[in-house]
Amino acid sequence: MPAPANVTGPVAHHAEGPVWWSGWGGLRYVDMLAGDVLALRPDGGVDRRHVGTVAAVVRPRAGGGFVVAREHDVAVSDTGDGPLRPLTTLTDGPAVRLNEGSTGPDGAFYVGGMVTGTGGTAALHRVEPGGAARVVLEGVGCSNGLGFSPDGTRAYYADTATHRIDMLDVVPASVDARGLTGRRPFVAVDPADGAPDGLTVDADGGVWVALWGGSAVRRYSPSGVVDAEIRFPATQVTACTFGGDDLGTLYVTTSRQDLADYEQPEAGSLFRVDAGVRGLPATPFAG
Repeated sequence: MPAPANVTGPVAHHAEGPVWWSGWGGLRYVDMLAGDVLALRPDGGVDRRHVGTVAAVVRPRAGGGFVVAREHDVAVSDTGDGPLRPLTTLTDGPAVRLNEGSTGPDGAFYVGGMVTGTGGTAALHRVEPGGAARVVLEGVGCSNGLGFSPDGTRAYYADTATHRIDMLDVVPASVDARGLTGRRPFVAVDPADGAPDGLTVDADGGVWVALWGGSAVRRYSPSGVVDAEIRFPATQVTACTFGGDDLGTLYVTTSRQDLADYEQPEAGSLFRVDAGVRGLPATPFAG
């Protein structure tokens, strides 16, 4: 597998959540703790939009614009650069904030939380197109990657605190309003190899997982066997997604969080690599 190429240089403090959407011209991701949404330009530069104290995850909307989870709430914009309006508040208080998420096959927006202080209790939430929200999973430590199988029947989910990637069944909301049921382990990650962070699923059903603290992205086959690993010149690898016109390029984000200026000079960069497989198109939020 080819070595990854550095696309942007270390322009972000804590880059996360990349997603490719041709409707907005390519790749967007977040500099999470800066509260910024980043748009990749063709020249490798990035354009920033500040959306709040935290920018947890961004996804396109079916009718145009985007949806973004912030520190405690979810907001939407009707255009790429239009004003934001709050849609729903999911958490409050200083001990929990929102973190990663994705859009389900039916267009609902799933957003997870993470515990940041004593006494906090986080959850994975489902946000309906009209803004109604409900808890899908309780007792979450650090909600991270969420992706869906090519046929839309299974979800893969990482709560980093568990050192596992779990699998859930996707069910119609008419059957169970949470949309996801039957959580069970898919794979366990040895702490010596890092902790599972963001993830994406390719068109063959392989699950690509960023390993925070592990300097790598791994591919797990649909049966849970490691069959590929890509190494990066940054310890804190945060998330990955497929992009490009043919969805054949794997884009990978990294973080500089808690690093000194002289440490890991490429940390905070966006990387790309030809992974030899194609990804799945992003599902827009139906709201």
